[in-house]
Order: sequence, then C-alpha cells, then structure tokens
Amino acid sequence: MPSRPIEIPRHNRYRFALLSSSGNLGGNVDSMEFLETETGDNPLGCVIWMHGLGADATDFEPIVPMLPLEQNLRFVFPNAPIRPITVNGGMEMRGWYDIDPASPLASNDDIRQSVDAVNQLIEAEVAKGFRFDQITVAGFSQGGVIALELGLGHNERLRGIMALSTYVNDHEHLAERVGFANVDTPIFMAHGVNDAAIPITRAITSRQALMDLSYQVQWQEYAMGHQVCPQQITHIGQWLNSIYSP
Repeated sequence: MPSRPIEIPRHNRYRFALLSSSGNLGGNVDSMEFLETETGDNPLGCVIWMHGLGADATDFEPIVPMLPLEQNLRFVFPNAPIRPITVNGGMEMRGWYDIDPASPLASNDDIRQSVDAVNQLIEAEVAKGFRFDQITVAGFSQGGVIALELGLGHNERLRGIMALSTYVNDHEHLAERVGFANVDTPIFMAHGVNDAAIPITRAITSRQALMDLSYQVQWQEYAMGHQVCPQQITHIGQWLNSIYSP
C-alpha cells in the first residue's frame, strides 16, 4: 500500500451501520463500522470498497486523493468482522469469510452473510439519496470476492464492479447464482503477475467464467505481487471517470 498522503480528504468521519439479524457477519456481530469520505460536494456516485484479509477500513482510504478523478464521489470503506481464520492457525483477524484449505467451499455461508451485510450498507446509501445505478462495489482480495458475489447477484443494476487481486468464488457454479441485472455493468479486474497469495491463473479463470456469461470485463495486470501499484491507481481513477462520465 502507498504511504498516507499529508493532506487528509475532506469530510472524513466514522459512522456505524446497524445490521439486521439476517445480516449477521458471524460472532454475533450486529453492527458494521465504516469509514466514509467524499472528494467534494454533491458527489455523483458512491463507491463501497471492501478491504482484504487482516486489513481494515482504513486500508484503501489513503488512495482516494491519489485517484485522478474528474467527478466528486463518495467512498465508503466498511470493516469486516473479527473472526478466526483457519488457514492462519485460527488466529483472529478481520475477514469477510474463513479460509479452510481442507474445505474450500466451507466459506460459502460466510460469504453469503457478508454479502447480505454489505447489501444493507448499499440500502443505507440508497436511503440517503443515491440510486442503485450510482453505486459501485469494489474490493481487494477477500473484499473483491464479496464485491463480485454481491454485484453479480444483485437484483438492481449497479454502476460498476471493481475486483482487485481476487477471484470469483466457486466459479464452476456461477451461472446458478447470478442475476442478469448487471450483465452489462462495467467490471474492472486487476491482478499482479507475481501474486503469491492468489495466483493470477485463478483470476484469469474467473475472468473467463465471467466472459462466458457475457459479462463485460476490463482486465489489467501488473508486474507486482498481492498489492496495489501507482499505475493501477491511475487506471482505477480512469475507470471510475469512464463509468461516472455525465
């Protein structure tokens, strides 16, 4: 991650979004903490951006002032709940779902619960005045899995889906889970060719699964590992400009 810039974005503040019992994120969590920031007055859209395993809501907030944005946008960075992660010896950390190499599909329930919880965050933004088609869901690594699962299955058309250093969960059965409200929604996928955490081959397989279902995928790859690089930040800003262009 790049170092935090000296200037802090305006309107930075923490808020709490209450989740219903059906949106329980595990561990009896019934609320979600999130960081929100706006790049200017009267934002044209809202980007809900999920962090990766072991990170938190502050992880991608420093990137916002680095984006070459042409329109004012609102960014919302939710915190995943703290849960034990099997692949890390049961260590407790923020994660959208457990990872158990011995049972890869065991995380499906966690993923569905996280999708439900973030969906409630979307509903809260709609209640504030945003339309569904002004909202983009984004995520890095685990957060990207949630962004894809949520965006592909959403009943309302969203503005965009951004998936960084990530993959489609259970891509073999993707067609059984998706709704096609977002079949023409722009999808930005980006991955490092040297990613040791999630090999790029897994992302390429995911991209193909999306394209086989006629989803529109813009693909970028970079000479990096499981991270974000300056060129990618520029491309993210350009992509956001393209989908929010008046």
